[in-house]
Order: sequence, then structure tokens, then C-alpha cells
Amino acid sequence: MELFLKNKRVFVSGSTAGIGYAIAKGFAKEGATVYLNGRSAAKVEEAIANIISELPNAQINGIVADLATVEGFEKVSQELSEINILINNLGIYEPVPFFDSKDEDWLKLFDVNVMSGIRLTRFYMPKMLEKNWGRVVFISSESALQIPSEMIHYGMSKTAQLSISNGLAQLTKGTGVTVNSVLPGPTFSEGVEKFIGDLAAQQNATKKEIERQFFSETRPLSLLQRFITPEEVAATVLFVSSEWAAATNGAAIRVEGGILKGL
Repeated sequence: MELFLKNKRVFVSGSTAGIGYAIAKGFAKEGATVYLNGRSAAKVEEAIANIISELPNAQINGIVADLATVEGFEKVSQELSEINILINNLGIYEPVPFFDSKDEDWLKLFDVNVMSGIRLTRFYMPKMLEKNWGRVVFISSESALQIPSEMIHYGMSKTAQLSISNGLAQLTKGTGVTVNSVLPGPTFSEGVEKFIGDLAAQQNATKKEIERQFFSETRPLSLLQRFITPEEVAATVLFVSSEWAAATNGAAIRVEGGILKGL
């Protein structure tokens, strides 16, 4: 299917690895001009080199900036004044028991997971509305609807993204701009790969055995019963960003393997 993304200018926050990297690579493969982002110059350069090694004709650029800060946002806005598609992917998580959590724990996740996307959208979306075309996508999580008890502050930040994206969609009425959220489930990112590998070594088991154990004990409601790949999430993001998704607006689109029941 032709997604009509060629020559679209795309910015993907937090995109040197995992889901963000897969999204950036997917857009590059479709012929878009992609700007990926990370805090480390070395990681940004490595990500660009990896994409170009597979896609020699890719139009790929990098912006080094910490988007959890105002200074990082200002750097991006100065280097890249206008885009067609904004993917608010930057996010972190960390298990912290609620009664042991501190204000700093909550504020850190809010700054990274929520404020980074607010600042970028507040800057880029008015220009999309002026030109009557644009896409804004927030990468949320199934944890937005099924709050994990071991990191309630993370669930809070992901639920906030749903409220923001739905509210912003109301501002697009009668235009060619859409704002949506995508909700991945457990995804085989670098962090998960290391976690599974460490467990496999400790238990003298294979990674596949640990994966099966994880889904039978920790995520038994999953219909997929395996980790989602970053590329599977990216495929949904690319479609939502395409011309074909003009009628999808203000939506929370699930890519979570069937974990969510009755929500």
C-alpha cells in the first residue's frame, strides 16, 4: 500500500533505539525526510549510520537534544522550524513503589513523558493547521489504561498523553490535521532484551523459555503471548501518519497484543 509519505518532514523524539528507531527507519524507507533525536551525539550518529547502511538513499538527519528540558526543546525548534509529522515517542519508565515514591520521581516522568510532547506540539501544530495538513502521534502505552501497580507514576504519565492528544484533536475540526495516540504493549526493546537475557543466564534457560514464562505468569491476558516487535508498532504509526488515516482522529489505537480486556 502506498502511504504517500515521500518527502514529508518527520521528527521522531527519542529515536536512537527501540520503538522510536523503528519508526524513524520506517519513515525513511517510505521516502520521508526524517529527523531523529537523542541526548547522546554518539548514539544519534550510530542510529543514522545504521539506517543508511540498510537504506543508502535515506534522507535522515539527527538533532542532539534532551527534550525533557526547555533548553532541549529550544534547540530542536531553532534547528527545525517546520515539519509535517510529529511523533512524540520520548519516554522512560522505572518501577518505584507508590509509598516510597518522591515528588522528584513523579516530576521526572512527567517532564520526560508528557512535557516533551506538549512543548513540541505547541510549537509545530499551529503551522500544520495553517497549512491544513499534519499528523501528531503520541506513543502512549497499554499502561495508560491498565495502570501498573509497581509504577503508578508511569501509568499516570501515559494516561495524560491520551487526554492531551484527544483534547488537541478537538482543535483540528474541519482541517487536514489529526492527533492520535498509539498504545503499545510489552515490546522487545533493548532494555527488555537485556532483562530477558539476564534472567535466562540466571535460570540456565533459553530466552524463549523466559519469554513464555513472562507471558504465562506476568501477562497471562495477552492474546499474542510474545513480545511485540518495535517494527510492528512502527507499522501502525506509519499508517496513522499516512493519507489513508485522515478519518482517524482523537483515537487511542492499541498495539498491545490483546492484553486490555473490557477497557
